[in-house]
Amino acid sequence: MSSSDKPTTPVKSTGLHVGEIKPGVAKKDPILIADGVRRQFGGLTAVDVAHVEIPRNAITALIGPNGAGKTTFFNLLTGFDIPNEGTWSFNGKSLAGVPAFKVARMGLIRTFQLTKALGLLTVMDNMKLGSTQQTGEKLWASVFHFLWKKKDVEIETQALDLLTRFKLDAKKDDYAASLSGGQRKLLEMARALMTKPELVMLDEPMAGVNPALTQSLLDHILNLKKEGMTVLFVEHDMHMVRHIADWVIVMAEGKVVAEGDPYEVMKNPAVIDAYLGSHQDVDLGTVTGRITLPKQGKEK
Repeated sequence: MSSSDKPTTPVKSTGLHVGEIKPGVAKKDPILIADGVRRQFGGLTAVDVAHVEIPRNAITALIGPNGAGKTTFFNLLTGFDIPNEGTWSFNGKSLAGVPAFKVARMGLIRTFQLTKALGLLTVMDNMKLGSTQQTGEKLWASVFHFLWKKKDVEIETQALDLLTRFKLDAKKDDYAASLSGGQRKLLEMARALMTKPELVMLDEPMAGVNPALTQSLLDHILNLKKEGMTVLFVEHDMHMVRHIADWVIVMAEGKVVAEGDPYEVMKNPAVIDAYLGSHQDVDLGTVTGRITLPKQGKEK
């Protein structure tokens, strides 16, 4: 990718150069905003995000070392966990106290690091479970075939279209348990799209995926943006992040320590330290505020 092909930075004019953008910078049109979100487990603070905004119709990567709090932050934003304090909103609507299933119905859907396919159901049945507004799920209506048959046909047609797009149509009658790890990732992503979401959150979509399927997954993620969706994903593969991300947010020790254009963020010494352990003169503890190193005087 040439310099002219770099993703554009989806932020308001701040007077800062891209490499100087501070954590929590305001975006042009944020779809998700979190303020003062903190989650503690006993004496451990897993997440302590002062302010972060996710730009609409962009692909944002959330990166950081293991234990940085990325998945916990995902759980908090999507209703799978409850923070000790903080506020967060989606499309201007507060998500505080909203359970996960209602968050999904609002258009914010997530996938998991460990796939949640129901192994003893067929691939098609897994897909159909992802659809909302199903009349046949109501007890009183389930006994009247004519009330839900038409909707069921529509859902199955939508599911088959998605399975074809994800090259899983030949597996539609197979049990989900028979799929490979990579195919389960594809199934989970396809099932998420049954809800017609606005924001798709992917937790390590490439984890455990055969390299042969990597490019396919990358293409699917890029297509989500082309179709008008917003993507927020957690990933450790920096080559993938550079390839598809418009924006990068870096977490360490539960805090957002850096964000910006992927090419500039990767040059940040604190980010390099987080991943590679080089640049030991820049301690992530000082970036997060956990410790304060004494100032060293000039050598005489």
